[in-house]
Amino acid sequence: MTQRGRLYGCPVEFALDALGGKWKTVILARIKERPLRYSELRRMIPSLSDKMLTQRLADLVEIGFVVLETSPDGKARYAVTERGRDLAAALQALYDWGSVHGRAEGVRFRTDIEAAA
Repeated sequence: MTQRGRLYGCPVEFALDALGGKWKTVILARIKERPLRYSELRRMIPSLSDKMLTQRLADLVEIGFVVLETSPDGKARYAVTERGRDLAAALQALYDWGSVHGRAEGVRFRTDIEAAA
């Protein structure tokens, strides 16, 4: 997972390698608003297996986008770091693009269903 010393063709290649796959961006999009417990993330992303969630969270911690912190109530929560927060604008642009073009193609989104409940 470490990228130190690797040669990339351009910064976009580095950024996409760091994010690698859809699950890391989905997890970051969920925790960018507030720290979340593992069980909360699991409920929010039901199509993601426990094994994959655990692996992707470990990846996000390793690359410095997420930190595991213990709150005053003693519960562990995953929170986005400053480095992860720096991705917020890029993630928002992807969210906006997906929302517009997905709806144009008749795609439904779980976030819409949750908001309506």
